[in-house]
Amino acid sequence: MEAGRTLIHFTLRSLNRIIILSLLSRASLSGYRVTKEMRRITGRKYNVGVIYPILYQLEGDGLILGEWVERGRRRIKKYSITEKGRRLLQEVREFFKGPIREILLDLLGSESSE
Repeated sequence: MEAGRTLIHFTLRSLNRIIILSLLSRASLSGYRVTKEMRRITGRKYNVGVIYPILYQLEGDGLILGEWVERGRRRIKKYSITEKGRRLLQEVREFFKGPIREILLDLLGSESSE
């Protein structure tokens, strides 16, 4: 079972950036909220030590934008996807619509519509 957990771990790790871009394409979120959503979506515990470096990298690459907002007495950095990030996310969507779709549908236990 350890091999299965390792495979799932590395698969999720490679999808983290895509998942975060997808989340931010729906709404602007704080890093804390991104962490909670990642836990909800994957069923895995994520801590801020994993999420924030990804957010900083995506921001550095110009794929997301972080803006400070006042929330009562606190300042919170909310992240949103940029146009460059939207284009990349669309490229990823197109990739998954290609031949790899067959494998993904098989993994999901779905019938191919072709």
